[in-house]
Amino acid sequence: MTSPGGFDVRRRLADICGEQFAREAGAADEVAGVPARWVAAPGTVEAASAVLSLAADHDLAVVPRGAATKLDWGAPPARLDLIVDTGRLAGIWHRDPGELSVEVGAGTPVRAVQAALGQRGHRLACDPRSIGATIGGVLAADEAGPLRHRFGTPCEQVIGVSYIDAEGRLHHADGWSMRGGAGPGLNQVLCGSQGALALLVSATLRTQAAPSARVWVSRSVWTPLEVHDLVRQALAASVAPSAIEVDLPAHRALLIPRQRSRQGPGTVALLLEGAQAEVLERAEQLVGVLGGDARALDTPPRWWHRYPFEPGEVALRLTVPISDLHAAIYALRDAVGGPIPVRGAAGIGVVQASLPASLGAERVAAILSAVRGVLLFRGGTCVVTSAPPAVRQAIDLWGPVAALPTLREVKERFDPHRRMAPGRWIGGL
Repeated sequence: MTSPGGFDVRRRLADICGEQFAREAGAADEVAGVPARWVAAPGTVEAASAVLSLAADHDLAVVPRGAATKLDWGAPPARLDLIVDTGRLAGIWHRDPGELSVEVGAGTPVRAVQAALGQRGHRLACDPRSIGATIGGVLAADEAGPLRHRFGTPCEQVIGVSYIDAEGRLHHADGWSMRGGAGPGLNQVLCGSQGALALLVSATLRTQAAPSARVWVSRSVWTPLEVHDLVRQALAASVAPSAIEVDLPAHRALLIPRQRSRQGPGTVALLLEGAQAEVLERAEQLVGVLGGDARALDTPPRWWHRYPFEPGEVALRLTVPISDLHAAIYALRDAVGGPIPVRGAAGIGVVQASLPASLGAERVAAILSAVRGVLLFRGGTCVVTSAPPAVRQAIDLWGPVAALPTLREVKERFDPHRRMAPGRWIGGL
């Protein structure tokens, strides 16, 4: 296939990447429902730079792709010509002699990095919920798992990145501020940008010694208020959990009067890590603090590391101070008219929820309006991470975004011609 000007894009991409790594897009090569025209998988940083230079020369809109675990998240691109597959930009590229950090190619699966580091007794404090996710994909979406409670998001663990800008130029950035000392570092701005600023080719992340022991302390719950109280007690106990997660299923038992003799349908679970003896001691202490049917387990609950939504459902992310998390969940239930699945980081106030796929756009919009109205005065947000195409196109995915003017300036600086994932970033940038 040639471009409107007669230029043979596939042929040129094949010259850069190799014949078997450049092709016309197929039925599965789409981003949030928008089909691409070509797919290229550069095998070197130099090839990736040449691909983006080609895209710049011919005004091709580009979306990076890792394992495609989150390509249906967020808004669809305003236009899409070329998917740049990062799968060949993989592997551990450099280890710090002191084992304090590691540089990893963007297309490397997180599990592969953890396996390699684990052979030497180390790990990344990074445990995304998307199975098979790559380092680049996790950083592009700033996707965090349970370990965020203690160690922060994956983007907060990045100490340097290498990226290719919209013109095809390679850059290296560390944690220095974009504005001479105040504000986020450049690597932090690139992380979480959904590929809308540049193509990430590698990242250098902090590593740490892997814990010798891990114990999960789990207790059943009935209500969001009960979750609030238990989390508060656990934090006050100074047991230093690595994660505090909650699972509140859409259970019919929640609609009837509470029966204290029965086990609650929900669960609060805390992860304790460290040396064997002291972890067991902390676990025993925590079981006493939580009371009820709390118990210590050497394996996580079945729902651990999993999102509460399925493909095709409306996926929400609620972020709110932990003191108001129960109020946010109650507000969501009231807006929907009943319990819905909620799961996530109860210890930091970031949870995911799922709305049925059968809800139409008008009903979803009304739910979002009600919930965002409650959260507005509590310093919280409600973002739609994924939804069926008809719903996604008709609703406001993000709600109020106070930083939108600043983000618009950043987009203009990095991608003034709007070729990098146009429309995918916050606010449709």
